[in-house]
Amino acid sequence: MDTLLSALSTGTVETEITNTVAIIYAITAGLLGLIISLTYMKTGNKISKNFARTLIILPILVCVVLLAVNGNFGTSLAVLGAFSLIRFRSLQGSSRDIGFIFFSMTIGIVCAIGELVLAATLTLFICLIHFILYCFKYAASSELEKDLRVTIPENLDYSNIFDDLFEKYTSFNKLIAVKTTNMGSMYEINYRLKLKDEKQEKNFIDEIRMRNGNLTVICGRCDANEAEEF
Repeated sequence: MDTLLSALSTGTVETEITNTVAIIYAITAGLLGLIISLTYMKTGNKISKNFARTLIILPILVCVVLLAVNGNFGTSLAVLGAFSLIRFRSLQGSSRDIGFIFFSMTIGIVCAIGELVLAATLTLFICLIHFILYCFKYAASSELEKDLRVTIPENLDYSNIFDDLFEKYTSFNKLIAVKTTNMGSMYEINYRLKLKDEKQEKNFIDEIRMRNGNLTVICGRCDANEAEEF
């Protein structure tokens, strides 16, 4: 407690970490990052090569940065603020990708404070959870479900325009969302459905095109079309 109060008042803590110890911490962070990266590749359908490599490097960088400012309370706060200002010059990833980023950064931080056993235990525990969820397909949508997006003119009533076609070709259908496009002159309707017979998909789309004036119709797997929310 006396050390903590002294750190808060003076801004420093009397600690000493040799280069050898720092290298051991960094190597451990890298090895655990490799396990995280392998888990990312084995438990997902959409894999980014660069992101998988980044998951190995990120724990090392976080660990080394925190070791560099070790013992200086004010500098640690400044580094924390710098992390919060980072902006990635790419499209935002899925919630799964963001979760793995926080996972890697957490392991890097735990390694930096010298808790290597805790870091290894936490890594194995979280990776095991990912594998269990992947094997049991937790919260995964049915492979038979499809996402249907249909564009119709504004003069058509979208509430029941395709009801007879859905009854004929689908065993399940649900209206997900409706939005206006083309300066409000058209509607884009998003449905979630399950076809009775996959071989009838073309006939189903053809009849929809006849109904919506041959405007855009998109039918595909749910995970390929839906935007993921975090």
